[in-house]
Amino acid sequence: MQSPVREKEKQPRSSDENIDLGEIIADLKGGEINELAVIIEGEEKTTWFVWILVACASISGLLFGYDTGVISGALVTIGEDLTQGKQLTDGQKEFITSATTLGALLGGLFAGVISDWSGRKLVLAIADIIFIAGAIVQCVCHDVWTMIGGRFLIGIGVGLASCIAPLYIQELAPTRLRGRLVVLNVVMITLGQVIAYGIDAGFANVGGGWRWMVGLSCIPAGIQFILLFFLPESPRILLRRGKLDTVRRIMSKIYATATPRDLEMKAYRFLCRPVKVLEASVRQSIEISNTTTFFQRIHLLLFKGVNRRALIIACGMQAFQQLCGFNTLMYYSATLFQEIGFNQPTAVSLIVSGTNFIFTLVALKWIDQIGRRKIMLWSAPGMIFGLTLASIAFHYMTRKTGGDLVDNTSYPESWADIVLLSMIIFVASYATGIGNVPWQQGEFFSLEVRGLGTSISTATNWAANLLINSTYLSLMAKITPAGAFGFYAGLCLLGWLFVIFCYPETAGLSLEEVMMIFRSSFGIKESRRLRAEKQQIKARAKGTRADTDPPEEEEPM
Repeated sequence: MQSPVREKEKQPRSSDENIDLGEIIADLKGGEINELAVIIEGEEKTTWFVWILVACASISGLLFGYDTGVISGALVTIGEDLTQGKQLTDGQKEFITSATTLGALLGGLFAGVISDWSGRKLVLAIADIIFIAGAIVQCVCHDVWTMIGGRFLIGIGVGLASCIAPLYIQELAPTRLRGRLVVLNVVMITLGQVIAYGIDAGFANVGGGWRWMVGLSCIPAGIQFILLFFLPESPRILLRRGKLDTVRRIMSKIYATATPRDLEMKAYRFLCRPVKVLEASVRQSIEISNTTTFFQRIHLLLFKGVNRRALIIACGMQAFQQLCGFNTLMYYSATLFQEIGFNQPTAVSLIVSGTNFIFTLVALKWIDQIGRRKIMLWSAPGMIFGLTLASIAFHYMTRKTGGDLVDNTSYPESWADIVLLSMIIFVASYATGIGNVPWQQGEFFSLEVRGLGTSISTATNWAANLLINSTYLSLMAKITPAGAFGFYAGLCLLGWLFVIFCYPETAGLSLEEVMMIFRSSFGIKESRRLRAEKQQIKARAKGTRADTDPPEEEEPM
């Protein structure tokens, strides 16, 4: 039964009413929606300042996508350049590919924790420096182990960027569009993959072209490094440092949507209220941070029910994203399409990455309107269907070769086309849902454990990625391609069941409100109650304003 809205919230506040921080804190601790915070959200409009911040931060996503996608074409064109007259073996390909993932695992594991101490901006800058260094090492390498070292460096940068960029965006974004702005970072990841495949195709027939493929990531990394000097730090980090005046300046830009006359009349409402509500929520985190050690906060994350349930969901979703096998397709797609008979495997891979980009735009449009949970419930079955269809196609395609893909074998074009179709269905479903929803992970954690929680969940992503990528080629050889893709379909089914029973809806809830849904369960029912309560408060506030606001004065002729 839905709990009634408390009596004290039945009348919206006037714009000049004093703000009681203690009352806001009490509401947050008590698991209740605070009316003041809800009324502020009614004034949230995305300004150019916010879009510029997100665009600059999302260059990290572009680097993430480019550096993970470019290796697909590079592996096909390296030839004998690193092995003195021999082709790369499957084991060497797995080492080169997995080195990036191992680096990302380590980078992601420490990124959030470091950013809690140093701030979000510094970690993004460090990631850019590592991207540049890794690209240079790859460009000049002449043996497999140096290439592996370069890919490992790139991986550390990817791990840092994949953890911090979404977190930085979430902490700056208005609640109304938080999901969409984080998905914009994922759009940049998919765009980076498209660009990578395009560069791969362009340099596929150029001698030593793979060096250009891996080296061009220096350019966006250098651009973002320069832009970071002009970006603000996260307001929540600044409040923890006691820099209230700086926070006010940043918030005034984020909420700078009123006309000059409105700002003069409503400055208190536009500037003070957002800062005060934010200050109230951060105050709890400051108290915890000042009275606990790092290891005590780890204990708080693992053994306090609210935090533990958030961690389980964040890690579960990140594991689902990787165990479905998508990144094996990104890393090895050119190799796979070459084996089944396509004459231009890199160009075919570009079709797949283009599908990923286009359907991520679908998520960008609808994630806040439809919600994270519904998108996942609708998209996961498409992934299962696509992988099952691929398994069936591989089974019939490879009957004459005993179920295995054999080099220089002519396979039926009809089945090869069905494999491509199945990959497009799988990637479209992936991009709409699980490709972006797990990166909303930062919204699950309270500020005192947010960096730590996002580090662990991001590390889970890359650990699962490492497991899948380092075993993909071996799995294909051991249980055949049909068995491998059937296995991934089964893992997708388990992930879908996890979403059904554990993943709550967080669209429309502020970062400070999301943590309240995990107080006694995984929060599926509680999130419905809180979101319904917010809608009631907004409706009452809107009605009250319509009744009490004076009519606009006509401009003089």
